[in-house]
Amino acid sequence: METSGGEKYGIAGRASATSSLSTSSSLYSSGDDSTEDDPAIAAALAEDGNSANINNTYGQQHRLGRRLSHLDSIPHTPRVNNEIPDANDATFDHERLSERLSTYGLAELQIEGDGNCQFRALADQLFRNPDYHKHVRKQVVKQLKRFKRLYEGYVPMRYKDYLKKMKKLGEWGDHVTLQAAADRFGAKICLVTSFRDTCYIEILPKDKNPSREIWLSFWSEVHYNSLYETGEVPTRVPKKRFWLF
Repeated sequence: METSGGEKYGIAGRASATSSLSTSSSLYSSGDDSTEDDPAIAAALAEDGNSANINNTYGQQHRLGRRLSHLDSIPHTPRVNNEIPDANDATFDHERLSERLSTYGLAELQIEGDGNCQFRALADQLFRNPDYHKHVRKQVVKQLKRFKRLYEGYVPMRYKDYLKKMKKLGEWGDHVTLQAAADRFGAKICLVTSFRDTCYIEILPKDKNPSREIWLSFWSEVHYNSLYETGEVPTRVPKKRFWLF
């Protein structure tokens, strides 16, 4: 069995990126902070039983937190994304992640690998629906734009260009967008990773106590999925995946 270890990030995670995932390049109009899918989300949350389902999800998230509360966190300096692993390394990483999930009694809701996986996984944890990824992306970009001083030091390019890039559907999320999501939604984002030396990462919101937990698996540099307790993964219609290995 592997040795448990953890890291607590101020800004954490890596890009859910691989050349084996298909991406799209449609772009939201620059400067538009509107969220046209907000009414749809509000309507969905108003449906009978849906709010109860989301509250139940929050309860499950706290149970997951208690289950992994013994993992230590160590300081970590934010860093830019690493290179995408080759097919062999990615396969070994996936096997390591699968073993860890099994050890801790966790199961993945498989998220579509279309370049939006980080935002889809966040949407599933927040709204129990990965299809609200556009809304999550827009809220993250709004956070990045409004509080530039908090994030620009971690962006190795012109910040304006970075914002423009992150507005695009299919653009991979990274360590900066995860921190912005934690800040925007007041959530502690908990990653169970495939890293050899670090199996657990926490991303905490700045300047506030988290009001919820978000649980994701992170197949390093490749993909994010949404995590549940084994046996509690909601049933969804499977979608086509785009792996080349």
